[in-house]
Amino acid sequence: MSPHPALLVAAGAAAARAGLAAAAAVDARPAGAPWRRTNYAGRPVTLLGGPALAAAATAGAVLGAPAGTRGAAAVAGAVSGLVGGYDDLAGARPEQAGDKGLAGHLRALRAGRVSAGAVKVAGIGAAAAVAALATRRGPVDGVLTTGLVAGTANLVNLLDLRPGRAAKAAALAAAAGLRGPAGGLVAGPLGAALAVLPADLGERVMLGDAGANAVGALLGLRAAAVPSRPVRAGLLAAVTALTLASERISFTRVIEATPGLRELDRLGRRPA
Repeated sequence: MSPHPALLVAAGAAAARAGLAAAAAVDARPAGAPWRRTNYAGRPVTLLGGPALAAAATAGAVLGAPAGTRGAAAVAGAVSGLVGGYDDLAGARPEQAGDKGLAGHLRALRAGRVSAGAVKVAGIGAAAAVAALATRRGPVDGVLTTGLVAGTANLVNLLDLRPGRAAKAAALAAAAGLRGPAGGLVAGPLGAALAVLPADLGERVMLGDAGANAVGALLGLRAAAVPSRPVRAGLLAAVTALTLASERISFTRVIEATPGLRELDRLGRRPA
């Protein structure tokens, strides 16, 4: 039997805070240099918040997952975090500057190169497929699970363009998924996202691909546990539509133009 959701939330938060403390220690050393970036406002941040979130969220998800989905949670969260971290580091190389988005990855492949982003996409896709197999459901449900895990991992990452945006979205989605037999799966990730949020809003850390992909994959796995197949298909259609729209539409522009979303997005953030 899984621990009480409140305990899982607290455990996820404690693990994330410990991870942030370790990240700060690494950032103060030369080993932290490859993870340092300048954010949208020109302020220095570290991407080490991402591994801290990924590790805490994955551990919490495994601890709270219902029987039969713990292996799926471990694979989805850990692999998504690892390949996301690889993209955070390798994707920053000058030769990878134009390999952003689906179109950029395809251009790189046509030019005979495998971008770091393409490695990440393949890794998350494979992890999603393994997670689907681990849940031991039928072929149709397996396809839905694969799509939801991989698609949600990517979607949360697409939101990581402003401080706190992806962490807020992840926390809200996790809170919405707490009810039901599979709710424990996202209790730990909820606590981890809430614990990282102040440092994210304070522009000390960024989630990066490691953090956003890992927590997104776990949210996708929770969506895949919804009993109704039509609802799961609808969720996958929504995730796919938003992902395709991101290739042509700026999420930041839409959020800034939408009352309610704009205020939520800016809540707690430092002025640019």
